[in-house]
Amino acid sequence: MKLRNNLYKLMICALPIMGVSTGCSDFLEEVNPNEMSTESFWKTVSDLDAGLVAVYNAFKNQNVLSIPDEYNRSDMTWPGWGRPNTSNQYYLQQFNESSSVPNNKWDALYKGIFRANQVIKASEELIPTLNETGQESATIILAQARFFRGLFYFYLTTGFNEGNVPIFDFVPQNEEEFYQPVRPKEEVEAFYLEDLEYAHQHLPATWTRDIDRGRVTAGSAAAVLGKSHLYNENYAQAKTYFEDVINNSAYGFSLAESIGDNFTTTNELNQESVLEINYSLAFKSEISPYAEEQVSNNLHFAVSPVGGWRSIYPSCWLIMAYKEDPMDVNDPRNYVVEEDGSKRLRKYSLRTSYSIALVDDTDLEYYGTSTAEATLFNSKETGYFRKYSNWETVSNEKDIVPNLRSGVNVRVIRLADVFLMYAEVLLKGEGNVEEAMKYINRVRHRSALQLLGMDGTGEFPGASHDNKSYDVQSLMDHLMFVERPLELALEGNAIRTIDLRRWGITKNRFEDLSQRKYYTAHYEFTNSKGQKLTRWASILTKEQQPGDVLIDYQQAASNFIASEHAYWPIPNSEIVANPQIGGED
Repeated sequence: MKLRNNLYKLMICALPIMGVSTGCSDFLEEVNPNEMSTESFWKTVSDLDAGLVAVYNAFKNQNVLSIPDEYNRSDMTWPGWGRPNTSNQYYLQQFNESSSVPNNKWDALYKGIFRANQVIKASEELIPTLNETGQESATIILAQARFFRGLFYFYLTTGFNEGNVPIFDFVPQNEEEFYQPVRPKEEVEAFYLEDLEYAHQHLPATWTRDIDRGRVTAGSAAAVLGKSHLYNENYAQAKTYFEDVINNSAYGFSLAESIGDNFTTTNELNQESVLEINYSLAFKSEISPYAEEQVSNNLHFAVSPVGGWRSIYPSCWLIMAYKEDPMDVNDPRNYVVEEDGSKRLRKYSLRTSYSIALVDDTDLEYYGTSTAEATLFNSKETGYFRKYSNWETVSNEKDIVPNLRSGVNVRVIRLADVFLMYAEVLLKGEGNVEEAMKYINRVRHRSALQLLGMDGTGEFPGASHDNKSYDVQSLMDHLMFVERPLELALEGNAIRTIDLRRWGITKNRFEDLSQRKYYTAHYEFTNSKGQKLTRWASILTKEQQPGDVLIDYQQAASNFIASEHAYWPIPNSEIVANPQIGGED
């Protein structure tokens, strides 16, 4: 008997769509009299919008971005406590088609595509029957659905099988129609670019009602289009879309005043947000905390050592890069006022303090106290990500009841990312070092960092600069190894994994990092009760110290094979189930 297609089981047997549900029995032949059928639904604009909510909910599925695991397969993270040993297959570059992450991500993306296709089909059929106002509303719904179908295919083609994946541009009506062959990357790209172009042309620049905040806009589509063209080295096209995002005042994009506004529940959906997943602390206790239908996420447990699992934290080189990121000594934001009224320079930059927690960072509280007092920094753990944790609002992640949830939004694309991608376009497409440096320095100035170039130059002549002369290659090196990883750590869809791959440096990067040695030192401090304590092996340093030597990526450097690990493979569940790919009758 023919094996049932994995996608068919996923989308049909387990996919209620906002009141529209289908049973597994007899493959859609039986209609549950207690549930609405597709024939009785999709009759009004409200039905379309209800179906669209299911598409947005599909985007909330944490398997779509798979943030911890996508970053574990890059050069950015260590996969949890237990240095110096790990069995994490993604960090070790030992994953394959049977691994859970590619299977779950594949399923989540195609579920989103199936939901979007339902809305697209229904919209296209309903629009001709509506009056002018109804047509306008339905067209905007159609544009949102096509945005997400385009986005999900963008993620598939940049993530799986060197871009070659099945295309669904219709709603399958029977089991056989779920068996689709792999299509060439070029066809997939042309398909999703058409969707994103439609979204760019028909989505509003902004949403006026507060209830609509967080919906995608024409600016969101422009950013994804630009990113897609950048990934394919189509620099002229990418430049056009990035300039639309940057210069189109109708979108209202600008850098947030504080970089910290992008990492916590404070100032969510702010002016820097181009694409953001909106979560809340509302919780559906009747279903699993891991269920897709939850409106919260659990990323805080992955990153936090205070009531969390601390299952992912920064790699050694990244911690050192944050520690060494120089501040603008002329910027008053970098000075702390002491109790006696004197001023001193911050220990670490604002970007560093808001991005990671360091044991000796005394200038930004962590869960209501100092970082050293908040957690033990044991097991050779010398830094933790602040992003996605609730360090600003609670004293322990377990204070949130039930505790397997977080309301921190996931910022998928920020204007800072667009600025840095635009800088790359200017460098690689035109060799325009001066203009590229301007956009890098805008990102750096927002965090009161030392700027690139000569003192007295650029948009911020009063800021301190590094007084270095840059050419295309040296400025590109700064983008690759400093600016993008430090600004965008743990953000977006596999940003670092894709960056390393498209720059052609993944293997060399692992090999380089596997040769670097780091050491740990102890940190002594006085806690809030006046007790003198020591956090053992909690400070990372390049200076040789007695004790353990920390070396990252030795196994990754040996194991990484571009043909096997640069992309996720097509999941085994799909290969076995789909006769068009590899399954059997």
